Amino acid sequence: KLPSDAADREIFVVDPMLATGGSAAAAIDILKKRGIKKIHFLCIIAAPEGVERFSKEHPDVEIFIGNMDERLNSNGYILPGLGDAGDRIYGTK
Repeated sequence: KLPSDAADREIFVVDPMLATGGSAAAAIDILKKRGIKKIHFLCIIAAPEGVERFSKEHPDVEIFIGNMDERLNSNGYILPGLGDAGDRIYGTK
């Protein structure tokens, strides 16, 4: 849900981790389809692969990263990482 004047606002998308970049890029796609032009992305931990993908898909969106970890493993998890942040935050596991 977005406010009716969202296109006139500066939007910050916050996600604990940027792993593959797929979810973050999809979220930005939705915002852009709603006419939002001033978008920033913030995350605590990122993997280089995710930053590369995100930057290619949305070069106009500034990214703020707390810490760049080493890489993704074969399952797409950030290494060394911190486990599944979504499950920890929302108690879904």
